[in-house]
Amino acid sequence: MHTLADRLRRLPPSCGPVRLVGVDGHAGSGKSTFTARLSAALGGAPVLHLDDVSGHEELFAWDGRLLTEVVAPLARGLTAHYAPYDWRARRFGPATRALPPAPVVLVEGVGAGRRALRPHLARLLWMELPREESWARGRARDGAEQREFWADWVEAERRHFAEDPSRPFADLLVRQSAHGYELLPGPAGRVGPDQIATEGEGSSAMC
Repeated sequence: MHTLADRLRRLPPSCGPVRLVGVDGHAGSGKSTFTARLSAALGGAPVLHLDDVSGHEELFAWDGRLLTEVVAPLARGLTAHYAPYDWRARRFGPATRALPPAPVVLVEGVGAGRRALRPHLARLLWMELPREESWARGRARDGAEQREFWADWVEAERRHFAEDPSRPFADLLVRQSAHGYELLPGPAGRVGPDQIATEGEGSSAMC
């Protein structure tokens, strides 16, 4: 994990002074846990959870708000402010949350690699877990209380990735293992001095 963090720090900025790094994958694939560990390895890098900018009425129609409230300020080197969505109260705010223009800012959630956001990303990571397995984990995590929500979510996620896939543009695939996380080259195939898996290391690296 610290090797990945070091390599991300060395990337050129992608959004003003910020290296914006997306962590995408199916719901229930382990994005939040992985991102929390990566944030810690980066010394407490700020994290934007896309659950905070989406909502019941717009599960994936949040790209305009994200670009205006978060990406635009970061691109100018300013602290972004946004009102996180309350999933129980079913409304945004009123309190706002700050997201500073740190050297590395992590964006995690389903759709973090969507086409509207990709031009602003320094790297895109994809959690490599099949959707049915991911959804089963998510349902087990959320329990019977969220059964109706999950039925709606699965269909919405299917439509989203059919229209705007992320995985084909991932620079790295992240696979959880018994010993941590395995990093594999992604379909986008961007490699160079910051690559994770080198010829000498084999096809993957652990973190």
